[in-house]
Amino acid sequence: QVQLVLSGGGLVQPGGSLRLSCAASGSTFSINDMAWYRQVPNNPRELLGHITNGGITSYKDPAKGRSTISMDSVANVGFLQMNNMKPEDTAIYYCSAAITTTRGTLNYWGQGTQVTVSS
Repeated sequence: QVQLVLSGGGLVQPGGSLRLSCAASGSTFSINDMAWYRQVPNNPRELLGHITNGGITSYKDPAKGRSTISMDSVANVGFLQMNNMKPEDTAIYYCSAAITTTRGTLNYWGQGTQVTVSS
């Protein structure tokens, strides 16, 4: 059984930085890629960016230019750092990863973490 556990979040000051980690655990597996999303109530989940297990990253507009997505493939942990946080960045943040186990490749989600940007 593979799990993704998301850590970080909480209250962030405007102009401050957010750092989230997403750790995979369980029986033998490998992470193929990881993506980061966020969701505001009554809105669709929004893709922020993505990283492959080879370290290739891509970013969408909400995160572009102020974010860094990284992954430690040995420790099986992914990271999202967003700088210059704004009140409109308030949302529930999620990680998602395509993980290969002996049973094949499935997509897993972290539990989500509330991020509130406020002074």
